[in-house]
Amino acid sequence: MITQSPDSGLPAVLKKLGSMTAIRDTYLVEQSLLRTLGPLLGVLETSLYRVDEKGVILRTLKYLRMVVADRDGSQRVTERMEEVSNVDEAPAGTKELLDRVRLLGRHCSRKVDSELMICYPLHGGNELHGYFVFKRDRELTPVEDAIVHGVLEVFTNYYELLDTSQRDQLTGLLNRYSLEINLDRLWNLLSTRIHDEEEENSRRAPVDKGYWLGVLDIDHFKKINDTHGHIIGDEVLIMVTRLLESSFRQSDLLYRFGGEEFIAIIAANDLESAQLSFERARKKIDEFEFPQIGHITISGGFSGADPTVLPQEVINRADSALYAAKNSGRNRMCHYDTLVKEGVLKEVASGSIDLF
Repeated sequence: MITQSPDSGLPAVLKKLGSMTAIRDTYLVEQSLLRTLGPLLGVLETSLYRVDEKGVILRTLKYLRMVVADRDGSQRVTERMEEVSNVDEAPAGTKELLDRVRLLGRHCSRKVDSELMICYPLHGGNELHGYFVFKRDRELTPVEDAIVHGVLEVFTNYYELLDTSQRDQLTGLLNRYSLEINLDRLWNLLSTRIHDEEEENSRRAPVDKGYWLGVLDIDHFKKINDTHGHIIGDEVLIMVTRLLESSFRQSDLLYRFGGEEFIAIIAANDLESAQLSFERARKKIDEFEFPQIGHITISGGFSGADPTVLPQEVINRADSALYAAKNSGRNRMCHYDTLVKEGVLKEVASGSIDLF
């Protein structure tokens, strides 16, 4: 616990809000929120919980500041940002507080040892999207409460504007621009995970041990457009989107990559689990009766999201597996490494793939 910064008045708040709204990445905006409110409230740790429409925690972002004493007696502040995805649920005490805030629709506090854990809801429209949580030794003053409410309101409104710009207008899925941003972020998370497991002997074991990237494509979509028109084609894209969303977990990432092509980034323990997940999506579409169209199928290829391999190379691998799925009859999901082992695909030294 540290005392509140002397420059935490209105000018400092406005300056920090200006910095926050200059960012064009939703994840960096979330980080900026924690970096903004922590020093203003005089606390060393702030957390952001993102939840789905059922209140299930999707991920947690935690910002920690530490006061370090150097050998010469001077002090300096270091900071660290931690993110955890696919969280089952918060610790018991935190969960109780989150539930109270959800039920009451306003900020609440809870005594934890000698400190107070304080939680504010994050609303978007009429929906609850998350929580802002921190600890300190006393309740907020009316001025501090007004500052938190103001900053959270600016953050929520700006976040929604950014989120809209990163979504496909037809399907509502994340778009290609958002994918490029998330790929860099995901690869950084994977690299951090490997480092943590090596340095801390897997002390913070994740729920899922790996990520998998799949490229999915609607079979014979051009024929659908040519036969039934683009309005029906758009309806098919929307329905396929909803079926894919219901097949994957809420915490998985789904993008419209362009045209009738989608990219899914999922968390799974192993190849078998990943295969089952992609197969579940394929079967759901295969078994669905599309109005005016009837039977539609999708094909897909997927690859492990190896942090030692460039993101674009992983997409190329999954895309090559997709091409093999199309070439072998469509309506199937193919794994890149399996195809290489079977001799269907040959990996060239340059990283490009030749199909026999």
